[in-house]
Amino acid sequence: MGVPGRTDLSVRAVVNAGFDPAHVSAPAPDAAAFHAALPAYRPTPVRELEDVARSAGVGSVVVKDESDRMGLPSFKALGASWAVERALRERPGVEMLVAASAGNHGRAVARVAAWRGLRCRVLLPGRSSAARRAAIAGEGAEVVVVDGGYEEAVARAAAEGARPDALELADVGEGDGPASWVIDGYATLFRELAEQADVDVLLVPAGVGSLAAAAARFGAAAGVTVVAVEAAAAPCVSASLAAGEPAIVPTPGTSMAGLDCAEVSIAAWPSLRCGLRGAVTVSDAEAHAAMRELAAAGLRIGDCGAAPLAALRALMADPACAALRDAAGLDADARVALVATEGVTDPDAYARVVP
Repeated sequence: MGVPGRTDLSVRAVVNAGFDPAHVSAPAPDAAAFHAALPAYRPTPVRELEDVARSAGVGSVVVKDESDRMGLPSFKALGASWAVERALRERPGVEMLVAASAGNHGRAVARVAAWRGLRCRVLLPGRSSAARRAAIAGEGAEVVVVDGGYEEAVARAAAEGARPDALELADVGEGDGPASWVIDGYATLFRELAEQADVDVLLVPAGVGSLAAAAARFGAAAGVTVVAVEAAAAPCVSASLAAGEPAIVPTPGTSMAGLDCAEVSIAAWPSLRCGLRGAVTVSDAEAHAAMRELAAAGLRIGDCGAAPLAALRALMADPACAALRDAAGLDADARVALVATEGVTDPDAYARVVP
């Protein structure tokens, strides 16, 4: 596959013409047993939002609440812990983990490094918040702020991870290796969901697409329709689905830091291409409104985690989403699950949105 082309996309919702769940890989079976053996592990809860279901006009709405996953405020530890386990089986001499991150992935890698007695270096884009930098440093990692965006941090991490004693623990990349193992690790989240709720439609945030790829694999196996949710300022999955191949988009910035990604992970792309029914974008303002709505329901959820609720509101009310709404089967009987991927990862920013 060649280098992705740069694309400008201002489409609210995309119906995936390449949808073909029969060609989606099955969810990885091994990570769940590994996670269950970790002292910090417990399934995260599913919470019902009856008022949201009633006002949106669907059968039911539940939230998979990832605001406390293994002691961290996001789902990322699932992918990081399994990817490190797999990597150390192949390279037991590794002494340092290197990761690029917008915040949550880096903190999870740092926590896992500490569990395994390894050093850790995390590279962050220049517009990463001070709170997220401090949280990663608090896990014992060395934090390096890159003069550039997320993609520049990824390139720098790849170079540093090439050292003989180091391993790049990326959630974006090609083929077999850490990027694929991260996707495999996320399968545990959806295995839990299947045991907790009956679901027809799943709305999941998509940055580089690793979590969305795991969701797509789950959906293909379980007969659940999966829709990716993106920041309107960084719609790389939407652009790629529209083009039928990975595309690069401009990223002027968004408060949804974990979704501020210009291109999809090549490791995730085959599952995204065949397994997603489509993708929908939401603005920062819509995500903030969803944060306040969730807070009123007693849930402290950050920008990225609130994006699926904003997406549900858009899908049910915006005429520009009608084609995807119909394709996804979002009707009065639909049982909808929202993946709230993070809690409060930047307290000051959260307080500005939810007084």
